[in-house]
This record gives sequence, C-alpha cells and structure tokens, in this order.
Amino acid sequence: MTTPALDRTDLRILQLLADDGRISWREVAERIGLSLTPTLRRIRRLESEGYVAGYTARFDERRLGGQMSVYVSVTLERQTEETLNAFESRIAEVPEVMSCFLMTGDADYLLRVVVADIESYQRFLLKTLTRIPGVAHIQSSFAVKPVLQRVAPPLAPKPPARIARGGRAQRRRA
Repeated sequence: MTTPALDRTDLRILQLLADDGRISWREVAERIGLSLTPTLRRIRRLESEGYVAGYTARFDERRLGGQMSVYVSVTLERQTEETLNAFESRIAEVPEVMSCFLMTGDADYLLRVVVADIESYQRFLLKTLTRIPGVAHIQSSFAVKPVLQRVAPPLAPKPPARIARGGRAQRRRA
C-alpha cells in the first residue's frame, strides 16, 4: 500500500502538533482553515500512516535531577548480530540512557545518558555499562549546555536566511 504525498495542509497540521501536542482539534481546524470533520480525518490519516508516532510531554531534565548529559561512544568486541542484539536489549532497560543509536565509523553505538552528577555517571559506568557483555571500549563526552533540541524534522522548505550587514540573519520575504 502506498501512502499519498503530504500536501501543505498536512504539513501545517504536523507543524502545529509539533509546536503544541496539546492543541485542541478545533484550534487546529481554525488555524488551517478547514472545518472540524475534515481536519480530524486528516489527523487520523496522519496517525494511521505513521507520520504521527504518538503524543508525549517534554520534561525539563535539569529540574528532574538530570543535571548532566553525557554522550557515550561504545565499541563492542564483535559486531555479530547476536552481540548487537544482546547489547541493544540490555541498554534498553537502563533508565539513564535517553537515546541509543547504532553508528558507522569508529564506535558501534552512541548513547545519550542523563545523570544527576559525576558520581552518578561513575556509578552508571562501573555498575551498568562496563558489565554489559561484549563492551570493549567506552569514550565519554560531557555536554556543556544544550544549544538546540528540535522535536520534529523540517516539515516544509523555508526560504534561506540572508546575512545582512552586521552579521545578522534576515528572512527573505515571500
């Protein structure tokens, strides 16, 4: 089954949901200029086709005790399917691991780990990560501050920014 291409209205709906997952369907309908029924039909289609994977709340990690974000590169002893699956299964059970990516390049995995402090990270490292069978090498990098964290990929092409005198970006007017 092929999915139809997304049109401007679909993209606008996705952008509204990315900006505010708690927006009412009525407000979505008003902002895109459709009545409620066709708006709901579009939202349900976007959900059923997998464009909308779910609705969640975003938390302030720092306020909840996650003062440190650590990016951890993990290299395994072997890259067999069995070793990879075992690592992925085990790492999925670790609550400090916020994301895990299978990578190309020098390391096999890149983890984002959130902990309260350096002692908590040391405990995670010694009591959890180094005890996972097959882990051969670990390299940690500590984030100084978050600069940008997007919740959605680009949904529609935007005009390129121009750099004006004084080094400030300006948007081209349509």
